[in-house]
Amino acid sequence: MFVQTGFGCDQHGDRKGAGATSAAVRACRNAIEFNSIPGMVDHVPGGRKNMLIHVKLGIPEGYSVDHDEIRATFPYGRLLPVEVIHGGLTYGCGRVVTELGDEDDTAIVVVAAVSIGYNDPNDASEGHKTYDTRDGH
Repeated sequence: MFVQTGFGCDQHGDRKGAGATSAAVRACRNAIEFNSIPGMVDHVPGGRKNMLIHVKLGIPEGYSVDHDEIRATFPYGRLLPVEVIHGGLTYGCGRVVTELGDEDDTAIVVVAAVSIGYNDPNDASEGHKTYDTRDGH
């Protein structure tokens, strides 16, 4: 039905692995927080509870995210397995705050693509559909 992208950054990136999760949660929120599509829910059989949510995250190599924290970002719908690929970015932010657990100045950026859809019981086809919207369809 729609796809939104977002990005999130944690400038205190490597706090015992929590930095990538924090950046991923921010990326998911960034992707969904400014959307208001109240009429869309009327087109999903069974309403909000049957919306399927697919999350694809690009995180820097060597980092992982807590999938339960990602799930908690979405207030309704059924979250499909979170897809994590190598991507995102790390960089030196120029500041170390030891009170926040910083060991160095690494900042972590995560990119999220959040897709919303549903299973149409009348559609026997499989896989993802792509539409050419240049002609208005």
